[in-house]
Amino acid sequence: MPTCVLAIDQGTTGTKVLILDRALAVRGQAGQEFPQHFPKPGWVEHDLEEIWRSTVSTIGKALRSARLSGKEIAAIGITNQRETTGLWDRDTGKPIHRAIVWQDRRTADECAALKAAGREPFVRERTGLVLDPYFSGTKLRWLLDNVKGARERAEAGELAFGTIDTFLAWRLTGGRAHVTDVSNGSRTLLMGLKSRAWDPELLALFGVPAAVLPEIRSSSEVFGTTRGLKVLPDGIPIAGIAGDQQAALFGQACFTPGDVKCTYGTGAFLLQNVGPQPVAPRGALLSTVAWQVGEEVTYALEGSAFIAGAAVQWLRDGLGIIRRSADVEPLARSVKDSGGVVFVPALAGLGAPHWRPEARGVIRGIHRGTTAAHLARATLEGIALLVHDLAEAMREESGRSFPSFKVDGGATADGLLMQLQADVLGVPVIRPKVTETTAFGAAFLAGLATHVWEDREAIRRVWRQEKKFSPRMTPQARGELLTRWRRAVESA
Repeated sequence: MPTCVLAIDQGTTGTKVLILDRALAVRGQAGQEFPQHFPKPGWVEHDLEEIWRSTVSTIGKALRSARLSGKEIAAIGITNQRETTGLWDRDTGKPIHRAIVWQDRRTADECAALKAAGREPFVRERTGLVLDPYFSGTKLRWLLDNVKGARERAEAGELAFGTIDTFLAWRLTGGRAHVTDVSNGSRTLLMGLKSRAWDPELLALFGVPAAVLPEIRSSSEVFGTTRGLKVLPDGIPIAGIAGDQQAALFGQACFTPGDVKCTYGTGAFLLQNVGPQPVAPRGALLSTVAWQVGEEVTYALEGSAFIAGAAVQWLRDGLGIIRRSADVEPLARSVKDSGGVVFVPALAGLGAPHWRPEARGVIRGIHRGTTAAHLARATLEGIALLVHDLAEAMREESGRSFPSFKVDGGATADGLLMQLQADVLGVPVIRPKVTETTAFGAAFLAGLATHVWEDREAIRRVWRQEKKFSPRMTPQARGELLTRWRRAVESA
């Protein structure tokens, strides 16, 4: 009987696949980047076919690295970049346009018009979200209104909308499953947070025909089975789906209300488990579905910084001051501080708690002695300070303090960034042994649905701390840094 679970972690800049066995050991893994498309300033797109090719390729590589055949896979879990919006032909499965990525800001004017019309309080109450181009609703409307014939075809039931989880489930099942889970549905501006169903009033507000939408399901159940794939045999159940940040919360064993984690990837995402009832955000944070297992629903508070690891990629690809992303840490360590340089990495606007889509990146404090090393250190400080702002907002809105701060994601390998994070937060930062907890969470959701694991205590037992970063910065130095930071944010 197969006992391994394959997790697809489809992210913003690349696709990863991990294969876990019943003992929760990683048997095989692979990753592959894919192109980013920037047709205009503020526009970010992905080619769904390129995403699919990267997924098939990494599945094959992961199986080979594990020395396993597809017949030994008991279930597949999917976790994904969330609000990225695709639209494809139901008959052919072919996309009718490149997907609009969560970072894309092209619908900022539409969001501003809806705010000016007084619609944000209704949207916030119904969805737990704010009116921002980050989310899928206005992206989908843009596709329907700007791709020739799309609206008519969508209303006729010829087109299928989906976030990336939906697209992958569609392709993996040969077009038989048009589904999403509650965690991804809660990021669209189209699903009622409490009803966990597509909301007719929201669909009318955003001009979205119901015929284009997938079915909303729980996060841990059999959504369909593989069909017609060269890389996997038919009949493997796709049994776990969760948005990447909710999957990371699950993978970090944050099962108790009050538990918090921050994932550092392209952006930085802070989530807190708030239990079986949503918390109505009073200020800048979002309320979202964390997951649903069986009939049990768990909600979360969330704050998102649009840019984290992407700022380091910009140093690499945009400025050319480092050759590899991993080079930023030794470069930043070569100076004792940033030399007074402050970098606000608002390269795609500012997310929570500021919610300023028009904001742009700012570098302040440059002088004749400023070097690439100072800018590298200021970049790491800027990431840590964006997360600090999220954490302060979450403390205020949840009414809970954080005795510690769990972290995961690729950028946590940067020890200097983690130390800076502990310094600006003033609490210990805990890095787990397994930092790919996003894929881990998706695998566990799939394994629960197919009885590879009986309960979530298995993940509690396996979770291990790898390193603890304790604060070293003096309160005076922290205060001075925060003052410089706030002034810079005001000018972004």
